[in-house]
Amino acid sequence: MEFEDFAPKLSMLLYGVIAFVVIIGGLLLLLDVVPNYFARRREAALVAASVSTTDGPAPPPSRRLRKPGEGLLGLAFLIPALLLLLIGLVVPAIRTIILSLSNGDSTEFVGLRNYGWIFQENDIIRVLTNTLGWVVLVPLLATGVGLLYAVMVDRARFEAVAKSLIFLPMAISFVGAGIIWKFVYAYRGDGDQIGLLNWLWTTLGGEPQQFLNNAPWNTFLLIVVMVWIQAGFAMVILSAAIKAIPSDIVEAARLDGVTPWQMFWRVTLPSIRPSLIVVVVTITIATLKVFDIVRTMTNGNFDTNVVALEMYNQAFRYQENGQGSALAVFLFILVIPIVIFQIRNLRRQREV
Repeated sequence: MEFEDFAPKLSMLLYGVIAFVVIIGGLLLLLDVVPNYFARRREAALVAASVSTTDGPAPPPSRRLRKPGEGLLGLAFLIPALLLLLIGLVVPAIRTIILSLSNGDSTEFVGLRNYGWIFQENDIIRVLTNTLGWVVLVPLLATGVGLLYAVMVDRARFEAVAKSLIFLPMAISFVGAGIIWKFVYAYRGDGDQIGLLNWLWTTLGGEPQQFLNNAPWNTFLLIVVMVWIQAGFAMVILSAAIKAIPSDIVEAARLDGVTPWQMFWRVTLPSIRPSLIVVVVTITIATLKVFDIVRTMTNGNFDTNVVALEMYNQAFRYQENGQGSALAVFLFILVIPIVIFQIRNLRRQREV
């Protein structure tokens, strides 16, 4: 084959690499490098101010001497992980960015047309709105329910049994959970209801409802499934954080005569703040990528579609590789700031 046959593909590869570097570099610059730069300047100013108030110069910081070959040994341990990251993350990410700049069958370069399509189609706007609802409600509800569980079962008589039962949904796959809750919401016309929710509703005198067909409540009912799964995870992390609160702080607060409500808001909640952030960030990332629950229970019908499912539909059902890849890149961009925020938060915790 002639070079002219490879030229379009090479140019698309170059565009993909440039876009990948610009996106990742821009996000890192905005969310990590720039704040760290100003933090270092502020720290240097404080150090200079403290040195100027002392009688003598500050002693130079001690540095640990590296042993010969230590750097090569560290590199040898890093190479396998870097290769896996390259094969499993970097190369697919670049490939996806390239496809997002092409048409449906990847034969023509279309630039940013696929990204414009995301914000121009009413159906995709609805998908983005649904995803936003998931991202707002699931972390808040799951963390709140998990925190409530953690406080209620802390040092209870059957604490181990209660925690095991609450954590049990985490052992179920999203597909399995979707099937279970699909039976809970099941509808059978005017006959005997096999769905638990419809059975309770008709027992109280109501008419059977097609819960999964009625928007926007069907989206909230799907969110309930995700909260049911993630609340156990939140409970385990937050319960461990509550048990790690120093007993002298708790005893001092009790001697001061605080009420249980004041104990929670002024002692417990500030003490477990780092764990709360970890839980919210982790659940948020999992929620952004939600696919199985929606696919199993409604297949995205009745205004319940989300970004991950629409990405799958565009790429594999409708054979629109460009639009599916654009949604994948868009989802990737949404996740990156959350990950960087979590990294910076962990770094601050280590410094403290």
